[in-house]
Amino acid sequence: MSGMPNRLFVLLAAAALLSGCKTISDTYDGWFGAAPRQKPAALVPFTPQATMRIVWQSGVGAAGRGAFYPAVNGNTVYAAGASGQIAGFTANTGAGQVRFEAGKPLSGGIGAGGGLLLAGTSGGEVLAYEASGKAAWKTQLSGEVLSPPVAADGVAVVRTGDGRVYGLNAADGKQRWVYQRSLPSLALRSYAGVLVYRGAVFAGFPGGRLVAIALENGNVGWESVVALPKGTTELERVTDITSYPVADGAQVCAVAFQGRVACFDALRGETQWVRDASSIAGMSLDARNAYFTDERSAVHALDRSRGASLWKQDKLQGRLATAPLAMGRYVIVGDFEGYVHVLSREDGAFVARIATDGSAIRVPPVALDLSNFLVQTRNGGVFAISIQ
Repeated sequence: MSGMPNRLFVLLAAAALLSGCKTISDTYDGWFGAAPRQKPAALVPFTPQATMRIVWQSGVGAAGRGAFYPAVNGNTVYAAGASGQIAGFTANTGAGQVRFEAGKPLSGGIGAGGGLLLAGTSGGEVLAYEASGKAAWKTQLSGEVLSPPVAADGVAVVRTGDGRVYGLNAADGKQRWVYQRSLPSLALRSYAGVLVYRGAVFAGFPGGRLVAIALENGNVGWESVVALPKGTTELERVTDITSYPVADGAQVCAVAFQGRVACFDALRGETQWVRDASSIAGMSLDARNAYFTDERSAVHALDRSRGASLWKQDKLQGRLATAPLAMGRYVIVGDFEGYVHVLSREDGAFVARIATDGSAIRVPPVALDLSNFLVQTRNGGVFAISIQ
């Protein structure tokens, strides 16, 4: 255990202080917070092979201890801050389209879809707004909402911190279905929501399980194992999926902390391949490869068809790198000092780097089109960046 990152000792200390269901916030918050728990690697010099520039920048309120995900809907970018500010911008110019206050603190970013903007609170409220900012409905759920709700095909899907996934009527917020799963006695606090893809809701859970739920009625299509708990102590047996599943074509993949990265047939849940891995940040896919950021902030590329290792970029160790964004020839991550790093898809070499506002980028970059992407920082900065 002596070789494991310092954040695991935070887990142990927190476990000693808690009773009942112990949800450990310091692990995730520390990993994506303002300062790393291990000495970060210095930025390595390199000769740029690509050009980056900030196309536009704006801001909303700071994220506080949360992880605030922005949303892209058509040609509009939405972002929210912990104090309750919600704003929408034209994706290619940054022109303000809407800005309003929710009137209460928010806890997990903003979701957009089906003509709605959706946000959640630590008190378990789901708040729905029209694109103009006019309140549409409000629904009270059983636990805190730590990730953005998402709406598709008339259903708003919301994940709560007590192990439930809700399907609500997008028109009025009334409950259509709920999927409930008991949590283990020790679990990581996760800001990851669900992936809605081809009529299914994919969600990863503590204990290393990936579940496919029918969007329409909440029926379970399949459940598969990403990783099984192992070890002799509760701490060693924490094997949680704390990031979003990812999907492309007929394949869905997920990665677990102290576990494995695995890909499955999206329709039947059959395992295609698995590899040992440990990640809190998460992963992404492109047409050829799967990418993930491990617990030490090394970025890995794997062959999507069989899981074979292609390359590893380990020069970001301790910099709290986000999950990668795979975009064309590039793989993009943010870090705890607000830097955006661009790696070559072919070999993981650094090809470009740009600074934002100096505060942590906690959530993955979001693609706007084939050459532009978006990052949101801990201080509430919203940056649209071009890579050529």
